Amino acid sequence: MYKVFIVTLIVFFAMSGTLYAENPIVPDGLSGAKVINADECKKLMNSNGKVFDVRNELEYGEGHLPGAIMLPYKEKSDKAVNFDASVDKFDISKLPSDKSVPIIFYCNGERCWKSYKSSVAAIKAGYKNVNWFRGGFPEWKDKGHPIEK
Repeated sequence: MYKVFIVTLIVFFAMSGTLYAENPIVPDGLSGAKVINADECKKLMNSNGKVFDVRNELEYGEGHLPGAIMLPYKEKSDKAVNFDASVDKFDISKLPSDKSVPIIFYCNGERCWKSYKSSVAAIKAGYKNVNWFRGGFPEWKDKGHPIEK
């Protein structure tokens, strides 16, 4: 019985390490974008910033930032700084035509690469006021800010 328990623990820890390796932490910064926290995000939202939830439809439906526009980033590329955006799907045409408007991207926090990749896409498309809410929905909830469903 003891051996079964030890083997189970070893398998569990081996698998959890694999999960973290498959879903690494996003970088701390992004050239061309401002990394913001929940309070800064709220201020930007209150001053005409456009916020985009790049999570999937189910996650958006379970709760999102007030006024957030659902714009799913469909990710097939590696979770890495040098990802290949050509294998991903993201409808950049849904962003404002005015490339100076503050835009905010968020997803599920420091292990979610969708907001990072969306921010990169916006920068490459010439947007000048890109804000990456790195802490995303988890940080927003932890701060006790309002949520829409």
